[in-house]
Amino acid sequence: MRSTVCTLFEGNYHHGVAALTNSLHHAGFRGDVYAGYRGALPAWAAGATPLALPGPWKSAHTFAVVPTLRIIFLAVDTPHHLTNHKPEFMLALRGGPAADGALFYLDPDIVLVRPWRFFEDWVSCGVALCEDLNSPLPENHPRRVGWRRYYGERGVPLRFRGCEYVNGGFVGVQPDHRAFLEYWKRAMDLMTEEIGSLSLALTENARYKSTGFADCFDRTDQDGLNVAIEGCDLPVSIIGQEAMALKPGSWLMPHALGAAKPWQRNYLRHALGGEPPRPADKAFWRFARGPIATLPATTLLLKPAEMAFAALLGRCYRRA
Repeated sequence: MRSTVCTLFEGNYHHGVAALTNSLHHAGFRGDVYAGYRGALPAWAAGATPLALPGPWKSAHTFAVVPTLRIIFLAVDTPHHLTNHKPEFMLALRGGPAADGALFYLDPDIVLVRPWRFFEDWVSCGVALCEDLNSPLPENHPRRVGWRRYYGERGVPLRFRGCEYVNGGFVGVQPDHRAFLEYWKRAMDLMTEEIGSLSLALTENARYKSTGFADCFDRTDQDGLNVAIEGCDLPVSIIGQEAMALKPGSWLMPHALGAAKPWQRNYLRHALGGEPPRPADKAFWRFARGPIATLPATTLLLKPAEMAFAALLGRCYRRA
């Protein structure tokens, strides 16, 4: 099966893009990673060459990671917060360079620890999604009721399909599931009447006031994604919290949730505060070395050692 991966980033998240790409290579992925970005290309991609690629992006550059894998950098021009731009970005790829095969979106603070073949098997079961830390939400949870009332008033009836509340950091779709992305984008567009603008999002880098009935729109892209599940009839295949290493189990893609990302984290300070290194931290440093190396060699050597010592401290200091 021919598959394509995409992500969106700006600022220092380029470190995450590199680690994600490294993990894809080690997982056996062969193909193109489309990385939409805002700002300047990262220094490690200085050798990227311009690429003529029609689409709604200001420019495109291609960067060969290894002969069988390349990153295509797409300069996006949008007023939206990038976390709210996901469905529009995926639809643009579907209408152009990623028209065929499965298309996967992954946040740039995720790395893969399972062979790529599993992901291609998974997406054949339906729209591939992962359960979030804040799951489950039962049928009459105020958040779901808020969505149901809001979208029902705007001509979009929703139907309860399960208690799982999914994370917005991963979505996998087959070509014949384009309608799911369209539902997601429509949910985001209609949401603006309540939240004011898609330039706003509740993330570690943006101030945003929770809004909607029972604050049902305080996760913007993620809420829109869950609305899309209830608004369409397409099959979905949801794996539980263990998928993103949010609980013990068979981990697929550790996700570094929270403000301090692995490339920023002071592991000793966090350990003394009762927060030992997370699975996502360990996975990031496992793949930070290459084939793309974005951090100094001393950092690549010392950070894992710091993390190992922090893990020992974590056995003594635990947050209650």
